[in-house]
Amino acid sequence: MAVGILEVKLVKAKGLGNPDFFGLSCYCSSSLTNMDPYVLVKYKSQERKSKVARGQGGRPVWNETLTFKVEYPGQGGNYKLILKIMDRDTFSADDSVGEATIYVKDLLALGVENGTAELQTQKYRVINADKSYRGEIQVGVTFTLKAEEEDAGEDYGGWKQSSV
Repeated sequence: MAVGILEVKLVKAKGLGNPDFFGLSCYCSSSLTNMDPYVLVKYKSQERKSKVARGQGGRPVWNETLTFKVEYPGQGGNYKLILKIMDRDTFSADDSVGEATIYVKDLLALGVENGTAELQTQKYRVINADKSYRGEIQVGVTFTLKAEEEDAGEDYGGWKQSSV
């Protein structure tokens, strides 16, 4: 099993409607400035949260990299990143804006073979729970294989013999 680091570069999003506008999605320019979006990125059991793009509305810019420790092949075959865009609210629960999914199995396999692999920054569709279009998010993903640590001594039945 190979171990490496998966880096998720959140760049920006656009076309996101504001879920706070009377409980409905609104694409009005005046309501978009009230939205404070952030992204929850989940890979298997790991979850990372981006910074909040305060006052940036439906066109937030993050330029932030989130990292995950990855094993390939690992337990289960669920090799995908789920990016859930949320709207930060002060006096109520945060609202879900939508989510995007990035499948990374081929990226991981290539990274294990070559030492590194990259999905260039590109746009992914953001959709609601009802599968309706909510805009797009721009993301890049890189996988780097972690070099196996050199063993300083020889292994004798669970004990290590010093090379000194």
